[in-house]
Amino acid sequence: MIAQIPLLLLGLLIAVMGVINMTGNINSLHSYHRHRVKEEDRLPFGRMVGGGTLTVGVGVIVFSVLMMIYHATEAEALVWIATAVLLVCIVIGLVLSFWGMIKYNKGIF
Repeated sequence: MIAQIPLLLLGLLIAVMGVINMTGNINSLHSYHRHRVKEEDRLPFGRMVGGGTLTVGVGVIVFSVLMMIYHATEAEALVWIATAVLLVCIVIGLVLSFWGMIKYNKGIF
């Protein structure tokens, strides 16, 4: 159970970074993205990429909480549910982030 605490803290950190990006502050992103995105597109770009980052962070948080519950109850189904939630959140988060990069940055790199 204690082993899940660093994962929970990582999820919280990722979620906070997503919220910061959603406010239009994209300083945590690579300089390539900061220079290529137009000033008027910073807020929508930050919302899209930040939404993806927030989704990944929430997935990591839910995964770590469900794994803590699993270690307390030994309910095997929680492992499958936690893994499914994490994978779905990662895929959705990456799609949102890449979509925002392609839309407002005209490419991922």
